[in-house]
Amino acid sequence: MHDTRAPDWRDDVIQDFARSELFERTFQEGMELVEETASYLDGEGRQESKLLSRNAALAYAAESMRLTTRLMQVASWLLVQRAVREGDMKPASACEERYRLNAGEVSRTGDAEAARGELPRGLTTLADRAERLYERVRHLDRRMYVDSETAEPTNPVLSHLDRLKNAFGG
Repeated sequence: MHDTRAPDWRDDVIQDFARSELFERTFQEGMELVEETASYLDGEGRQESKLLSRNAALAYAAESMRLTTRLMQVASWLLVQRAVREGDMKPASACEERYRLNAGEVSRTGDAEAARGELPRGLTTLADRAERLYERVRHLDRRMYVDSETAEPTNPVLSHLDRLKNAFGG
């Protein structure tokens, strides 16, 4: 079972990120993209989808589901980081698997990819923006929670002593 207790130094990394300008910009971008997507899908996108061929309509449904799934994963992750920033959640809790980005890819099917050229430009533009945001947040998630699990903060004195021990067979 995965130990969800973050070391103190990792708590600091998580809290520092949650208080950073990068987080604020990413949070703002993510929430604006969620709102913009919802507005598009409920309005213009709904109208455009009615004009599509059967295959393109199926691809539209698949792409819009993929888009909303991706955005909800990002929004959820960002809200957890904000909860850490505001003291509503401990950094160690944010390390729990249930609060992390879903490791599984939300990928396009072959049919959806083939029909992508028939999809409305508004949908494909939103999907591309959401994919880029998702990849950035996934990178942040890995850096903060996966890479930091194996990266212990190094003490230069102890590191040097270990090298001396190894060099002299100690």
